[in-house]
Amino acid sequence: MADRRITRWPWISLLLSAAAVLNPVGLDILRSAFFSGEQLSRSIGQAVVLIAAIIMGLVVAVEWLARLLITRSRARGVTS
Repeated sequence: MADRRITRWPWISLLLSAAAVLNPVGLDILRSAFFSGEQLSRSIGQAVVLIAAIIMGLVVAVEWLARLLITRSRARGVTS
């Protein structure tokens, strides 16, 4: 059996978060949230960005926890 190692770093969700933020639509949302001329547009945009950041943070935390539990169970030798 091959030696399979898993990292605890939540790289999948971090890559998906970066892809969501760094695409043209994500950059436009960020730009409108912080540099818009209208106060109402800025307020709505900032709320959307805050909610999205919280959701991305929760996804990263869940992936990190899942990877942590997998590495601990493999270290104990659990097979099923």
